[in-house]
Amino acid sequence: MQFTISGKTKLNNGIEIPYFGFGTYQIRGTAVYEAVSEALRTGYRHFDTAAIYGNESEIGRAIKDSNIAREEIFVTTKLWNEDQGYRSAFAAFQNSLDRLGTGYIDLYLMHWPVSGRRLDSWRAMEEIAETGKCRAAGVSNFTIAHLEELLENSSLVPALNQVEFNPFIYQKDLLDYCRLKRIQVGAYAPLLRGRKFDHPVLRDLSGTYHKTSAQILIRWALEHELIVTPRSSNKKRIEENANIFDFSISPADMKKLDALDEGYRVAWDPSTIP
Repeated sequence: MQFTISGKTKLNNGIEIPYFGFGTYQIRGTAVYEAVSEALRTGYRHFDTAAIYGNESEIGRAIKDSNIAREEIFVTTKLWNEDQGYRSAFAAFQNSLDRLGTGYIDLYLMHWPVSGRRLDSWRAMEEIAETGKCRAAGVSNFTIAHLEELLENSSLVPALNQVEFNPFIYQKDLLDYCRLKRIQVGAYAPLLRGRKFDHPVLRDLSGTYHKTSAQILIRWALEHELIVTPRSSNKKRIEENANIFDFSISPADMKKLDALDEGYRVAWDPSTIP
């Protein structure tokens, strides 16, 4: 499939979202302002943050200072666990919007499926989405069981489910389920924080395609039509991560990568949440 740095797909409510984005987990202060500014210069137009990351204000300032039209930029942020609940979700959303200063949020995600709170949180998010301050609502770290519960108790189907997804945790059953329900899947930790860069299969494919392991992993996510948001605060790597639109991975090599699945996680396991 052909992709470009600005290539988009439609969510289930018709809103367009760029396939390729920029993650900001654990980047704060001046570092995140400079990283987002560099990403904008490189051509990134989708930025993924969260209340718990503590960097919404700097990201919003970098976007404003770029002088790029707001409608050209897609901003995702998330409702943190401690803020979940019907009433508290409204306040948390407004706080994120105020910190970002972007006028509206393109995609608001429930960060984790918190037991006893997620249905009330989703009810609030449904109403937030109706206000126009949030163009789409979705979830993060939801398993099939969590999604089934949500769909049984709500009229709004999440626009996106952002989960840990890469060849070493290839959640095919979840991907198939989400596609059946018209829920877009987003991939976080696509680079596994660098922990598998030296894997023999990745090294071999790096030689075949003359690309780094990171570029192979990002391209793999795109080939599966996932929303992918690699992160880096390094100027060279920000540019390198975006240099993945001049090649594609063959079906045979995609199968090699798919076969690497070992359930390997670098983040929490949501399947333990009842």
